[in-house]
Amino acid sequence: MKYNFDEITNRIGTNSSKWDTTKAGVLPMWVADMDFKVAPNIIENIIDSANHGIFGYTVISDEYFEAEINWSKRRFNFNIKKEWIEPTNGVIPSLSSIVQTFCEKGDKVLIQSPVYHYFDIAIKQNDIEVVRNNLIYENGIYNIDFADFEEKAKDEKVKLFILCNPHNPVGKAWSKEDLAKLGKICLKHNVLVISDEIHRDLIMNKYSHTAFGSISEDFLQNSITLTSATKSFNIAGLKASNIIVANQNLRVKLNKVLERNEIKKLNIFGINSTITAYNSCEDWLNELISYLEENKKLVEDFIKNELKELKVINLEATYLMWIDISSLNIGSAEFTKILEDEANLRVISGITFGKEADNFIRVNIATPREILKDGLERLKNGVLEVNRLKN
Repeated sequence: MKYNFDEITNRIGTNSSKWDTTKAGVLPMWVADMDFKVAPNIIENIIDSANHGIFGYTVISDEYFEAEINWSKRRFNFNIKKEWIEPTNGVIPSLSSIVQTFCEKGDKVLIQSPVYHYFDIAIKQNDIEVVRNNLIYENGIYNIDFADFEEKAKDEKVKLFILCNPHNPVGKAWSKEDLAKLGKICLKHNVLVISDEIHRDLIMNKYSHTAFGSISEDFLQNSITLTSATKSFNIAGLKASNIIVANQNLRVKLNKVLERNEIKKLNIFGINSTITAYNSCEDWLNELISYLEENKKLVEDFIKNELKELKVINLEATYLMWIDISSLNIGSAEFTKILEDEANLRVISGITFGKEADNFIRVNIATPREILKDGLERLKNGVLEVNRLKN
C-alpha cells in the first residue's frame, strides 16, 4: 500500500470529541470519525493555506463546485449542475433548515428506524412529529417494510422522508430497486425525499452506491441530496457539506432559510480540503476502503471464533459495524456501561438509534489494526464480565 493506515497517532489532548471526552484508559470506538491521518495532499494544502497568513472572508470558488460535480459524475453517475449546489457548514444544520423550510407545526417527518439519531433530534427540535417505518430485521439481514412505509406515507401530515443512504447504523448500501420503490411511494403521496448520502464513498468493494436523485428525473425533482467529503476523508472538523436541489422552486424556498440561519459560510480550510480531496485523493480513498475491508474481516473472524454469543451484521457501507448482542439477554445501554466500566471500551448502544435496536451495539472500525485488535479483546472481556455476573 502507498499509504500507512497502520500508523498510530496520539489524539489525546487535541480536543478530539472521540478521545478527549472519553475517560482515561478507555478505548473510544464510538463516534464516527477515523483514527487515520488524512491524505498527504490535504495536509499539504492546509499548510500552504496557513502559510499564506491571512484568513479573511472567503468566497466559494468555481473549483469547489466543479469538484463536487465531477466527483458525483465519476463515482456515482449522478449528473448535477452548479446552480443546484448550496454549500453549508454541516449536514445536521442542513437537515434542520430543511425541516424548518418544508414543515409547519403539526406536520410529520418519516424516518426508517433504527437510524442515525440526529435525524430524530433535527425533527423534534423544530417541533415536528417523527413517524417511524421500522426496518425488518430477519436472519441477520435488514430490509424495508414497504407496506408499512406506504401506510405511513399516506398520512397527509407527512411532508418529508429522510432517507439514510447508505444507512447508518445498519451498514446497508440500498439497492437501486429498493430506492425506486421508496421513490415511487413518495411521489404517489406527495412526500419530499431528503437523501442523506454523507457515507456514499465508504462502500465495501462488492457493493455500490446509488444516488437517489440519479434514478429518474421525477425522483431528482422530488428530492434533496446531502453530501460531504468529511466522513470519507476524515475532515469532519473542517465543516463543509453540500445540499443538492435540482428543483428550482424547492431551492428558492430552502435558500431563504439557509440565509436566515447563517449556515452557508464555509471556512477556507473546509473549502480547499474538499477540493483537494475530490480532485487528488481518490487513490487514498480506494486504499482506505481496502484497509477497512480487512478490518471488517478481522472483526468477523474474531467474533466467529472468540465471541460466538455475538453476531455481526454484514457491513456493506460505512465503517460502523452493527453487532447483535441479543443472546446476552442484556439491554444495550447496560452492556455498553459494563464495557466502559469493566472492560475499558466505549461503543454506542443500539437504543441510541431507536428502541427497537436495544439488542445491538455500534462499533467504529476505522482505526489502525493494532488498536482494533485491542478493542476486540476488550469487547471479549466485556462479554466475559456479563456472563460472570449472570453466574
